[in-house]
Amino acid sequence: MGQCYGKTIPTVRDSDGAITTITSVPGDADHPLPETPVNNNNFPSVKNTPARSSANSPWPSPYPHGVPGVTPSPARSTPRRFFKRPFPPPSPAKHIKASLARRFGHAKPPTEGPIPEDGTAEPDQSLDKNFGYNKNFGAKFELGKEIGRGHFGHTCHAKGKKGDLKDLPVAVKIISKAKMTTAISIEDVRREVKILRDLSGHKHLVKFHDAFEDTNNVYIAMELCEGGELLDRILSRGGKYSEDDAKLIIVQILNVVAFCHLQGVVHRDLKPENFLFTSRNEDADMKLIDFGLSDFIRPDERLNDIVGSAYYVAPEVLHRSYSLEADIWSIGVITYILLCGSRPFWARTESGIFRAVLRADPNFEDLPWPSVSPEAKDFVKRLLNKDYRKRMTAAQALTHPWLRSENHPIPLDILVYKLVKSYLHATPLKRAALKALSKALTEDELVYLRAQFMLLEPSKDGRVSLENFRMALLGNATDAMKESRVPDILNAMATLSYRKLDFEEFCAAAISTYQLEAVEGWEQIASVSFEHFEREGNRHISVEELARELNVGPTAHNILRDWIRSDGKLSLLGYTKFLHGVTLRPAHMRHH
Repeated sequence: MGQCYGKTIPTVRDSDGAITTITSVPGDADHPLPETPVNNNNFPSVKNTPARSSANSPWPSPYPHGVPGVTPSPARSTPRRFFKRPFPPPSPAKHIKASLARRFGHAKPPTEGPIPEDGTAEPDQSLDKNFGYNKNFGAKFELGKEIGRGHFGHTCHAKGKKGDLKDLPVAVKIISKAKMTTAISIEDVRREVKILRDLSGHKHLVKFHDAFEDTNNVYIAMELCEGGELLDRILSRGGKYSEDDAKLIIVQILNVVAFCHLQGVVHRDLKPENFLFTSRNEDADMKLIDFGLSDFIRPDERLNDIVGSAYYVAPEVLHRSYSLEADIWSIGVITYILLCGSRPFWARTESGIFRAVLRADPNFEDLPWPSVSPEAKDFVKRLLNKDYRKRMTAAQALTHPWLRSENHPIPLDILVYKLVKSYLHATPLKRAALKALSKALTEDELVYLRAQFMLLEPSKDGRVSLENFRMALLGNATDAMKESRVPDILNAMATLSYRKLDFEEFCAAAISTYQLEAVEGWEQIASVSFEHFEREGNRHISVEELARELNVGPTAHNILRDWIRSDGKLSLLGYTKFLHGVTLRPAHMRHH
């Protein structure tokens, strides 16, 4: 239910100099079309990205008001230019539920009206559609022409009539209350407005002005971005960016996503269509829009509803257990597209896309990848790691060698708080293993850790306490952080009230073994760190004691025996496995 903007139909000159209007033909494999929103009605919460209208398209939809029970595909209304390099076709405008039902033999004919989001339709008259927003929209704004239309509403130009916004252009998203047919759809609108209101003050975040309502509609007044979508810029460049130009884009994306993640907000629909430029200038800033699928998330929470856009959805989202890392995967897909002009995962059907996301590896062999720098390829690979634990965070990615020369600040990373919390609750043996690991870190990893340590503003003795962590977090807080209860993590770090961490111990506390495994030189790091562990921390340990250290039962003893050498100490294999811990999961994925 995020901001939607209409587009003019682009034109290009052919070899004879004639102006040709380019339109999209569904199913053409050379068209870089927007993504079909991912929705799965097998779960209680079903959300989708509003689609654009095809009313003005030279290829009108046979269902201008939408197929009954199916959200119109946004691909229908967005004109696209042809590419020399093959670009995969769009996913069909069908819900995941329909695809899964066909696979498992439970397909049912669509019913009239929107698909019930909680499994059962609610009588419209029983729903409370009073949001408590201001009722004086007409007194404050003068509506202009429509600039975009979606399934749940449309967006118009508007101009302020009085106050701070007098005579200033804004974008107003108008959401019809008649379209709010379930309690969940009403709650989605409330949450979108709340996130827009609470997430304030970032340069690359669309500015929220106010929300209004009347009997028929909800009105969301926002900053007007007139520079078009990032997707249009990609197309205008023939499908890809140079590395230097791509860096400028990715740095902006990482900065705003790191800000959202620190506040405890996961966007869940990052794609080129949801980044708008403030103006047509080449150096215009980008703004992140469309928080209709976004949600507040607590530091240790896992989400389980499948939402997003098919080509950008992370593997763990399809597994129904995910957190902030899902956004990082989407950034990896965007970066891949920027650098080569093709999608890393694609198919002609949604189920095919999902199979590719879950099983296939991105292609780094075909042109232009041989000419792309090793740093850029490593950057993309560390974002598109199917193991979410091995992905960089947005803040870490800004310190990656590919981006490090850029003149940008490094934001505070909530991952540091999570890792330090775990370190403080770890056993002495686990802390000794982590300290040995920290002594083998390369300069590339230390750049990020130094930046995070300095953001905590250590005292004159070069150490940090709980108060440093508290002040750094609160210094970056918005109302969104309170909603997602991010400061609660400080309660689990209470032992820092009585001690301090110097930089050496901070490094031990704030490193992730899983992330280091994704580094090209992991084997060397592990070998060197084990040498330190042999000298300073490796001791005799029984299988039973190791099981207690890892909090596992007798069923794991056979596995743990392979970790202990004949002299009763941990082997190199045992050391690296011990750093991870043992995860015993049931066959099904766990949900929050």
